[in-house]
Amino acid sequence: MLHRIVTGSPSALPPLLIVHGLFGSARNWGAIARRMSEDRQVITVDMRNHGASPHLPSHSYADLADDLAETIRDLGIIPDIVGHSMGGKAAMLLALREPALLRRLVVADIAPVAYSHSQSHLIDAMRNLDLTGIARRSQADARLAADIESSQVRAFLLQSLDLDAGKWLLNLDVLDAAMADITGWPEVSGQFDGPVLFLSGGESDYVKSGHRPAIKALFPQAKFARLPGTGHWLHAEKPQEFVATLRVFLG
Repeated sequence: MLHRIVTGSPSALPPLLIVHGLFGSARNWGAIARRMSEDRQVITVDMRNHGASPHLPSHSYADLADDLAETIRDLGIIPDIVGHSMGGKAAMLLALREPALLRRLVVADIAPVAYSHSQSHLIDAMRNLDLTGIARRSQADARLAADIESSQVRAFLLQSLDLDAGKWLLNLDVLDAAMADITGWPEVSGQFDGPVLFLSGGESDYVKSGHRPAIKALFPQAKFARLPGTGHWLHAEKPQEFVATLRVFLG
């Protein structure tokens, strides 16, 4: 069962299930969850091999969609879902396989296509980080800078470092082995006929105009929007604008 954080109380609006991306966690979405919980209950989950959820030997999108289905049934809800990146792909597959388990879907900066950009170099950097004598996150950041130039990426990854235990809260070996599956997209059939918003970063190239035919074939009611001045982590770069867009679409 996926670890989850519940924020807010049930209301007249459907609960919102938030599904993070690769190397993320439920905690990463705390600010968004608090804002959205002003008028509905919000559930954020740690996906398998991330955070406090089980570390398991496989990590396919079929696995991830099944995990979400199990969690939704256990909660006894029919939610709206927001999924970012890897979480967006998992949520899309869930919608296609079990459309009765959700109402509306927001896919944040990802398309139902295969990508070529492996993230294994980040796994290598995390593996290579010497945690000896590290007592503060700033010390880990200084060491990680030798392999990762972007301070934003380092800050994001370090949210999954348990300083007290001296270990990563990520199943790095399994995620590395599954990287082709994570960047890929499984063969699927069928359609999800409910409302779907593909919300992309204005400066991101993850969702291109050339992806729209593939999206429309699976999600005929899909709508498209971009947040100007944001990249792939659009929810972290402009959280107020991200929340405002969710409220308009899901409200």
